[in-house]
Amino acid sequence: MYKALGKQRLIYRSRIASYVKAGLIDQAIQVFDEMSQSDCRMFSVDYNRFLGVLIKNQRFGLSEYYYESLNSKGFSLNSFTYSRFISGLCELRNFELISRLFADMDSLGIVPDIWAFNIYMYLLCSESLVDDALKILGFMGEKGREPDVVSYTIMISGLCRIKLYDEAIELWKVMIKKGLNPDTEACRALVLGLCDSGKVDLAYELTVGDMREKVSFNVVIYNALISGFCRVGRIDKALAIKNFMRRNGCEPDLVTHNVLLNYCCNALMLEEAHKLIAKMERSGMEPDIYSYNELLKGLCKASRVDKAYLLLVDKMEAKGFVDVVSYNTIVSALCKAGRSGEAYKLLGEMGRKGVAPDVITFTILIDAFLKKGNSVIAKDLLDQMTKMNLFPSLELYTTIVDHLCKTGRIKAARGIFHDMVEQGIRPDVVSYNALICGCCRAFEVSEALHLFELMRSSGVHPDEVTFKLIIRGLIKEKKLSLACGMWDQMMEKGFTLDSYSSETLIDAINSKEVS
Repeated sequence: MYKALGKQRLIYRSRIASYVKAGLIDQAIQVFDEMSQSDCRMFSVDYNRFLGVLIKNQRFGLSEYYYESLNSKGFSLNSFTYSRFISGLCELRNFELISRLFADMDSLGIVPDIWAFNIYMYLLCSESLVDDALKILGFMGEKGREPDVVSYTIMISGLCRIKLYDEAIELWKVMIKKGLNPDTEACRALVLGLCDSGKVDLAYELTVGDMREKVSFNVVIYNALISGFCRVGRIDKALAIKNFMRRNGCEPDLVTHNVLLNYCCNALMLEEAHKLIAKMERSGMEPDIYSYNELLKGLCKASRVDKAYLLLVDKMEAKGFVDVVSYNTIVSALCKAGRSGEAYKLLGEMGRKGVAPDVITFTILIDAFLKKGNSVIAKDLLDQMTKMNLFPSLELYTTIVDHLCKTGRIKAARGIFHDMVEQGIRPDVVSYNALICGCCRAFEVSEALHLFELMRSSGVHPDEVTFKLIIRGLIKEKKLSLACGMWDQMMEKGFTLDSYSSETLIDAINSKEVS
């Protein structure tokens, strides 16, 4: 009898394995169900193998169901299967089930593999749950799974991401003290975090300074340090690192040169920028579109827009390096120089040359023509934009509404505001304030009050400017009782009214103009 059942068990296992190998998971599940309902004795290994198949094939709903089943029958998963299960659930961000698995393992005295811990910590850090990740790091040590370099790298990166740099440095020192040599990923995490916070000297000291004999630094780390020193204006240090990396067998790459080019162009060191481009070309390192766009930006920043345009048509076009960013840089420079007519012509040139304008192109031009008081061309640009299925940003819509209100075209401003809502763009307090200001100027304070109620019902909180605009509008229209009521609401929110308006309302109250 027992031999017969043992033979039957082997048949079931063989059938399940065959279906899994053929990718027929549903059939494998069906056979497993038959096996579990038969007289065959099942073992933990059967559940571990089967759960492993379900997890591998991302059948997590079924994995949870069969996990419940094995628990009810007194079986348990082994460390490896638990680890796979946790890793799979991390992809789904199923924190509730992950926590339960950890609790079950703890009660059974089972500890996940280190890679499962690391994957879970990475998930927690990516969700900004760094405190929870730190608890897991401590839990690993308590359970005899000493964190490795990957564990510390994940945590250092997570701490830097939420700007807890002192804690990241402390963890770095703990890692070194434990005899773990950081790899390039660990160094990169620390360097990027510290450089982003302006602590470039410390980033250099803790990595290249202290670890140069233990770690072979790659170009990414050197570039991060060079970029960091450039951002704090230390070009001498940046160039020293460039020379140091070359002496240590790490050749500067295109990114290295583009970082230095960016610094030169921002600092208006245009002669140095041109020399750097020429040096790159001589060394066989071809500058890319980013390189030339940086040079273009530098020329425009130095008010040499005509020279920038010549660079675009004479050199960049021949290399196929002209894109919408290139044109936007020149269009913006022309508009800032008061040459919006020439900028407008470039829009046509872009079309002829197959460079499609984007939202930024139209935003620059519309803003320029509105500032010049030419709302006709601005409206024409807006129409062109929507025909190309390009829709203005909230900021551009607000700019248009504000301009129309300031020029007394309240009806048109309301139309644009309505279009914005129709496009699914949710107005913010600045957008509402622009239209409320226009209504109050036009002696349409009742419309301003309607907008005030609309913004509140839409979940947009009025700010101090909103209250001041409406109160001034009510005072202008001699609606002093309403103005006092609005003043009460304003004070409840902790906002302060300007002295002129408050004195006007106090005088009205004292003279009994307000009941």
